[in-house]
Amino acid sequence: MRKIKAEPLTCEAYAPFGTFYNMTDPQGYSLNGELHRFFPDRMTESYFTRAAFSPILVKKPEIMKITQAEYHTTTPEMILPLNDDMVLHVAPASAGTPVPELTRAFIVPKGTLVKINSAVWHLAPIPVSEPELQAMIILPECTYANDCTVVDFPAEDQFVIEL
Repeated sequence: MRKIKAEPLTCEAYAPFGTFYNMTDPQGYSLNGELHRFFPDRMTESYFTRAAFSPILVKKPEIMKITQAEYHTTTPEMILPLNDDMVLHVAPASAGTPVPELTRAFIVPKGTLVKINSAVWHLAPIPVSEPELQAMIILPECTYANDCTVVDFPAEDQFVIEL
């Protein structure tokens, strides 16, 4: 079975798939008050409908075997890992035909909001250390019903992610 190594999240490596920002260690210019430092507009997105904030719980598998992926044709997805670092696998947008051979896996630090561009292949994040990952998914409401295509990989396209 093909194996891919999860790599550190860097701007250059992740640029083809989206953007990210560490919300628990903000950098750069801030608006400061007596008790606060406010870091405005570090990541933005607009949706044509209401944004939904949906918790996801993902158990840590013994082996990170990837057997399927999904994409959203017109919708970028944001994920914020809350209690652990997470592994996120992504593959380039490909007009609905899976390209699992182009998949890359990234280790996203806890507290880092990551945006997955529209049509980029992905699936649920996977915890690095904790028995169960707690994360927040941000999508337009009902995206799972209106703009979500999930594809099962044939055995020859499945792969394992290694840390």
